[in-house]
Amino acid sequence: MKITFKTIPSEESIAILDSLQKAVSQALERKRRLGHYAVIWRDGKPVMIGEDAPKASEDSAGSEAGRGF
Repeated sequence: MKITFKTIPSEESIAILDSLQKAVSQALERKRRLGHYAVIWRDGKPVMIGEDAPKASEDSAGSEAGRGF
């Protein structure tokens, strides 16, 4: 994830961003250790990562049927 600042963030903003990044890292690590998949944003699209993540063919068939498409 790229974060671009046009102005210099305050000390409080830096502390908030650091704590958010730490929380997300811990949550993703916990999911990895438990064997759960996670959904992240990559190249402008949501992507499921992890060993038990549904495959693209499974996902597209099941999700469209469940939504009435």
